[in-house]
Amino acid sequence: MEVKIRNRSRLMLVLALASFLFLVYAYAQLEWHLPRTVTAPHAPVRGSIKTMNGTILARSVGQKRMYPQGPLAGQILGMTNMDGGLEGAERVFDEQLSRGEDVVLTIDPGAQAAAESALAKYVPEHRADWGMVVALEVKTGRVLAAATYPPFDPNNWRNYDASVRRNRPFVDTFEPGSPVKGLVVAAAMNEGLTTPTTQYSTPMVRVVGRKAIHDAVDHPGQLTTRQVLRYSSNVGMSHIVEGFDKAKLRDYLYQYGFGRSVDLPDMPTSYYPLQALRRWDDLVRVNNAFGQGMSGSLLQLTAAYNTLANDGMYVSPQLVQGAVQGERREVLRPETARTIRMLLRGVIEDGISRQAGIKGYSLAGKTGTAQVVTEHGYSQTDYNSTFAGFFPAEQPRVTLAVMVHGAKVDYHGSMLAAPIYRDIAGEIIARWAAPPQKSPPEKE
Repeated sequence: MEVKIRNRSRLMLVLALASFLFLVYAYAQLEWHLPRTVTAPHAPVRGSIKTMNGTILARSVGQKRMYPQGPLAGQILGMTNMDGGLEGAERVFDEQLSRGEDVVLTIDPGAQAAAESALAKYVPEHRADWGMVVALEVKTGRVLAAATYPPFDPNNWRNYDASVRRNRPFVDTFEPGSPVKGLVVAAAMNEGLTTPTTQYSTPMVRVVGRKAIHDAVDHPGQLTTRQVLRYSSNVGMSHIVEGFDKAKLRDYLYQYGFGRSVDLPDMPTSYYPLQALRRWDDLVRVNNAFGQGMSGSLLQLTAAYNTLANDGMYVSPQLVQGAVQGERREVLRPETARTIRMLLRGVIEDGISRQAGIKGYSLAGKTGTAQVVTEHGYSQTDYNSTFAGFFPAEQPRVTLAVMVHGAKVDYHGSMLAAPIYRDIAGEIIARWAAPPQKSPPEKE
C-alpha cells in the first residue's frame, strides 16, 4: 500500500511539474514570441521594414521582432505577435514580410525625428491632448513624415493603450478650419472670381442666411483678397465665395481630396463625406469656405496643400517605395498655384514671421484655430490648432501640415501649430545646407 501511495505521489509530482513547464512555455510564447511548434529549418525569417536610405525600422532576430529606432514612426509600423502582424505596416504587409521580403517606406528618418521632437516639445508645453504632423515630398507625394504625439514604442506595445497606438494622421478626421481659406481663394482665382487686389467691405460681423459670421482678429473695414488671408477674415471669405457656384466650389474641394478616400494602397485611411449638394445653401457655402461644416484627415489636408505647392497638380500620397502611383489630376492652372503661393508667403511675412518664418528663407502657409465639434455643437473650450504650408515658397520641395488637439494654453494656430511648422521646416532646411537669402538693403 505504501509503495502504491509513493508511486502515485511521484506521478502527481511529475504531472504538476509538466503542467507548470507548459504554463511557463505558454507565457514565454506571448512575452518573447517563442514558436508554438518547432519551426522548420527552411522557414524564412520575417522581412525587415526599412526607409529609403537604409535605416532599419523593424527586423527579426530569431523569433523576436525588434524595432531598433524605438518609438520613431511607431504608429506607422504597428506591431506583431507570434502569429504575425497586428497593426500598422506590420499587419498591412504581413504576407510579404512573412515570406522574408523587406518593405521599404518613403519615410525620411530625419524629417520624422524632427516632427516627433517638435510635437514632444510643444504638445506638453501647451497642455494639449495630442498632436500630429504630416510632411510630403511635393513632386512625388512621398510621405516623408507622419508623426503622432504621445509616442508609441512597438518594442513594448503591451504598455500602450489603443488610443496611443493609433496612426492619427491617416485615420482621424476633424474640421480643418482656416487653412481651407487658402484652397478656396485659389479656386476662386482659378474661376476668375477674385484677384489678389480685389477689395471687399469687411465689418467684424456679417449676417449670412440668418446667421452671424464673425471675425476674430481686428482689421480695417476694407480688405483685399491678400489681406483676407492675412487677417484670416471669415467675413472676407463670405464675400469671395458669394458668386461661387455651389456645385463648382464643392467639386473643387472634392478635387483637392476632401470627401473621398485617399488613394494610398493598403494602409488604412479615413475620410468624411462632403455635405450633399442639395444641402448647400448660402450658409453651407460660406462655412465650407473657412473650413467649417466639412472634415478630413491631416493626410488629406496636406495632400490638398501639396496641390498648391505642385503647380496645381494633385498627387496621391505614397508611403511604400515601388507601390503603384495613385491618381494625379490637375486642379488649378499653374499660374493660379504660383499666385496663391505668393499670397500664402505674405500671410507669414506680413503677419506671423516670428511664429512661422525663418530669417533668410521663404516659407508659406496658413494657420487655423477651429472649435471642436461635439454632440452638443461647437465647443467653447476645446480647439484644434492647425497649420498647413510648404517651403521654399517659390519652388516648394516639402509640404507640411500640423494639428494639435485640446491645448489648454495658447491654443491659437499662430501660437502653437505655426511654431511647430517653423521648427520642423528649420530642421529640414538645415539638412539641405541651403544658404539663407540676403535681405534687400533698406531704403533711406
